[in-house]
Parts: sequence; structure tokens; C-alpha cells
Amino acid sequence: MNILKPADAPILGAPAPAIAFIILFLSVAFFCYVMFRRLDVLRKAAPDPRFSNISTRLLRALMYGFGQWRQPRYLGAGILHILLFAGFMILSLRSLTLIGRGFSPTFHIPFLTGSVGFAYESLKDYTVIVVLIVCLVAIVRRAVFHPKRYDHPGTAGHEYEAYVILGLVSALMITDMIHDGSAYRASGVCGEYHWFPAAAFASVFMPSNDPATLNFLHVGGYWAHILFFFGLLNYLPISKHFHVITAIPNVFFSNLNKGTIKPVRYGTVDWMELDQCGVSDLTGFTWKHILDFYSCADCGRCSDNCPANTVGRALSPKMISVKARDYAYENFPVFDKTSKDPAHEKRLVGDIITEQEIWACTTCGACEAECPIFIEYIDKIVDMRRYLIDRGEVPQSLQKPLQQIKKKGNAYGAMKSKRAAWTKDLEEFQVHILAEGEHSDLLFFVDSCGSFDPRIQEIAKSFARIMARNKLDFAILGQEENDSGNEVRRLGEEGLFEQVSGRNIEAFKARNFEEIVAFDPHAFNAIKNDYPEPFKVIHSSQLIYRLLSHGVMSLNGEYLGGRVVTYHDPCYLGRHNGIYEEPRRVLKSIPGIQYQEMTRSFSRSFCCSGGGLLLWYENEEEKERMGERRVKMAMEIGAQVIVTACPFCLINIEDAIKTTGNEGKIEVIDLVELIDRSTS
Repeated sequence: MNILKPADAPILGAPAPAIAFIILFLSVAFFCYVMFRRLDVLRKAAPDPRFSNISTRLLRALMYGFGQWRQPRYLGAGILHILLFAGFMILSLRSLTLIGRGFSPTFHIPFLTGSVGFAYESLKDYTVIVVLIVCLVAIVRRAVFHPKRYDHPGTAGHEYEAYVILGLVSALMITDMIHDGSAYRASGVCGEYHWFPAAAFASVFMPSNDPATLNFLHVGGYWAHILFFFGLLNYLPISKHFHVITAIPNVFFSNLNKGTIKPVRYGTVDWMELDQCGVSDLTGFTWKHILDFYSCADCGRCSDNCPANTVGRALSPKMISVKARDYAYENFPVFDKTSKDPAHEKRLVGDIITEQEIWACTTCGACEAECPIFIEYIDKIVDMRRYLIDRGEVPQSLQKPLQQIKKKGNAYGAMKSKRAAWTKDLEEFQVHILAEGEHSDLLFFVDSCGSFDPRIQEIAKSFARIMARNKLDFAILGQEENDSGNEVRRLGEEGLFEQVSGRNIEAFKARNFEEIVAFDPHAFNAIKNDYPEPFKVIHSSQLIYRLLSHGVMSLNGEYLGGRVVTYHDPCYLGRHNGIYEEPRRVLKSIPGIQYQEMTRSFSRSFCCSGGGLLLWYENEEEKERMGERRVKMAMEIGAQVIVTACPFCLINIEDAIKTTGNEGKIEVIDLVELIDRSTS
């Protein structure tokens, strides 16, 4: 039985190709207009140089955009998304073919002919079934099980849009099955259901000897499919599913320099000449950061892994993107161009995104490490903090430490002349203070915490002992050292950061050394990633691993005494600088160690909420302290010793052990101290 081709079937007397042209023209014109309007805010936004290292960006787009490399971090949802995305990639050729067949019944893509075309048609049929099943599973999962990360606290939400999209995609699959199933039924083919399962399944529900009905289903299925296709295409940029279009470009333009903070404004030599420091409205963000807002898939993985969100602080990273995207849609609408009354217009920073959200962030980077499409949050948070600082809206608890750094170069309010006082307790050797023009192989950057905090001074002493015991040539700056400025910059105090970092840079340049070494990951990160002049800097764990791997130092297991050990990854050592293996290799070099990983480890490590000035920050919202949550994670695996490689993690976890009533049950120790006590 011959079946009528869509291009040969007039519609209300009009030739099908004319109808196909009208639908194609109107759909593409509407889509282009909406995209032009949506991109209007990007054209008005701040500059952002994202066109360097094209080869690296292409590789990242292939791996994480097309390859969906991060999706399996949530295994079930990740597999569903990968299947759906792969389905769209495969079916894109089918969509182009069907559009063409509205103009010509014999249209085909040149390379999809013969055996290749047959193989593709078969693959297409299996893909249609897989995509339809995925959509149905996703609908049930969202409606029945509804993971908490899908929630929209404080807003009406966009849940219905997900059902619209899943419904449209399902409709595309069903109409494709109807279109092909009717042709399959009309052909009378038997025994080929294993090649074309979707068409064969749909044909079961169709009459075998009714040409009029089969022609109606074949042609009607085609036009329904075309309308659903263009309907979906044009719904994407006016819904939260804009990410279907922007996600891969967003991955391509993602930040290649982890650990860094963007300048106040790209292309500005002296930011002090700007009318305002920081971001207060949408166009103050860079075009890439607005692309981030458009690209948010609303999956909630960022908030699910955000420690601030976990313990009940006001911050939900997802909602930063969702609210900013909604704000962009409202203030840069596609259709409504009527002006708004500024007096009744809500501010982005202050009204839409609150100060509580902005200050709740620890800049740990967990959100960015989890996002499958590389949305950036830390730079946005810092830019908004810069604006608040510029307006003098600094949390009360942070005002004093910032003032102390400004006056004395440290948050402790101690005299600069006391920076090297901790060295007097080292009776077996003397720590040299490097004067201008002198040389040392290693410049030990102690930072403010190691210089003035009594507990952290013990780590400084242990590290000095390790270097002296192994006959390393090292020295310190003494009173010429200033605070590293890592937290100062991330709190938005750009001017103060330039002040302290500038003094440190002057001190570095006036001396000769091979490497800077620091046991504080925050100092390590600031010198490595924030300072405008390059200096070779390593972390203490890297130096210790170097000594062990070269056979210079040997260890014993006497201090641990067979206790179960786990390692807590500091945020600024791991997520921001990719140093995960060296600390673990050092630990596993201790004879007889019983080592266990916590569930939240490596790039999923759980922030302790420490980090420089955040030790002073008082947050009354949280239901549970982050450090307490981390101690519980360690105890769940039976750990008796928590080893970390950050002084602020040590302080927070030590305090959490006390507040959870676990003194004597579990110990926290810095890696440097452990190695000092385990040295043969």
C-alpha cells in the first residue's frame, strides 16, 4: 500500500511546501528575535575576556558540554540526562530531515543514504524509545519523588516549565512514532520490528486495511511533529530551559584559572576612577556571568553541595542564578518595552539578592565544582561584596579584623615587631630572618595566623623543625611580612588587598629565594593566584612529599599508634588548586597507617567554614556549625584522627570536637604537626 507523503498532501488547498516555508520562516524569525532580545543585556554588561586558550576551551566543551563528563556525579539523574542529551544529538539529524521533507518527499541528508542511512534510521528508532522512557521516568521522578534540590525557597518556582518541556519532548517522540508507524503499517513489512522497534510498536495500534486512516496518521503525525519541534525551539529562550541553548557555550567560556578572583572591572587600569566599586545591578556583572544566569539548569546540585545551605544559612547558590535570571527576564523583557517607575523597581543587590545571602558564602567553591555546566559563583559574590563594602555596609563582626589589617597588617591587632616571636621557643636551632639582598632557598611565608595565633604557632614551629631537621635552607620575612590578603580580597576589600599584597610583593622582590613555601592554603592561593606578579610558591604538603619521595626523610607510626585516620581536604588546597594527592601520599607513607576516606572528600569535601577572617564572622542563622557536621562525617567512618592541611580547618574542627562532646574520642591534627611527630 502506497502512503501519501507530507510534501504531496495539500492543506486546506494550499501546497504543503508553502505551508512548510511559512512555518519555517515564522519560527526561525521569532526565534532570532527572541534571541536578539535575550542577548540585549549581555551587550550592555561589563566586559570579560574569555577568548584565550581556544584549544583548551574546545576540549572542555567537548568533554563537559557534549561529553557530559560531570553528569554522573549524580548517578541516576546523570544517566537520565546523558541519555536525553545523546538522544537529542542523534535525533537532530532526524529533525533536519523531516523539515526538508516538508518541501520534498525525497529529501535526505547527503551522507545518510544506503546502508549508512538504514543504520541511522534503526538507531533513530531505538533512540526515540529511550528518550520517551527517560521523559516518563523524569516526570514520575519529579512529580512523585521530587528531590529537595529542585525546590525554590522564597519564590513561586518554575516547576511547571519542566513538565512543559518533558511533555513537548514526549510529544515529539510520540508523533515521530505515529509518522513512521503508519508508514510501517502501510508497507506490510513483517519481521523487521527488531530494526525499527518504535515504528513497529506504534503500528500495532493502527488499522492494517484502512488507507485513509493511515494517510491521515502519517501526514498528521508529520505536521504535529513539526509544530511541536518549532514550539519547543521557541519555548526554550523564554523559559528556564534556556540552558539547552546556552549550556555548551557557557562551558566553552568557563573560567580556566581556578583560585583567582576577577578584577573590579576588566579593561580598567585604575578601578578607583570608577563611579562604583563592585556590582549593584544586572549590567554591572560581566556578559559571561549573565550567560551563567541564563545557563542555570535549575538542577540544584550547587545548593545540594553548598555547606552554607546545608547548615541552614540564607544562601542557596541555585537561587542566586534563578533570581537573577528572573530579574533579567523581567527588566529586559522580550515583548513588553514599557518603561518602569524606578521608584517601584526592586534592586538586584539588596532586594532580590539579600545581604544575608551574600555574606553567608565561604567561597569554598563546592558549588562551582559540582555544576555540570561550570556556572561561576565566587566572582559574583565578591563583586556584590565589593559594592556593599563600597557603601560601608560591612557586617559588624568583620569590621574590627579589617581595621586591624589596615592598621597593623594582621587581623589579630598584634605589633608587627612580634611576627617572629614564635621562633624564640625553638631552642635547638634559630630561624633566620631574611634581610634585603640576602638569599635563601626557601622563603617560609608564615602569614598572620602562624605568627600570632597560639594554636597555629605550633604548626609553624613543627614546619620549621621539619625543614631544619632535613637541612633545608629557609628563612622568614619577620616584621616585613604582611597578611597574605586572601580573605581580604574575597570579602570585597579590594583597596586593602592591594595594600597588603603590595607590601609583600615589595618584600619578596627585595630578597633572593628559589621558592616561597606556606602551610596555610589561603596564603598559598593568594600568592599563587591573586598577586599581580608571579612568584614560585608551594604548599607544605608538596615540600614534605618531595622530601619523602627523594628519600631524604623517613617516618614511623608511633604517634598514630594504629588509630584510624581520615583526611579533610581544605577548600583552598583542593578545589581551588587541585592539590589532593600529595597530602594523601604523605599520610600513606606513615608505616602501619589505617586510612579511611570520608564520603565527602576530594572535590566534594565539606567546608569547615574557616578561612581567615571568616573565623570572626558571626552567623546566627545556621542550625548547625559546618565544623560539627564535618566531625560527624569523620565519626561515621570510625575515624579516630582527622588530619587536615589548613590551620583554619584545624581551629574550626578542634572547636567542633568540643561542642559536639567528642573530646577524647577523636583528634584533629595538621599534616605538618603529624609529620613532625612521626619523624624517625
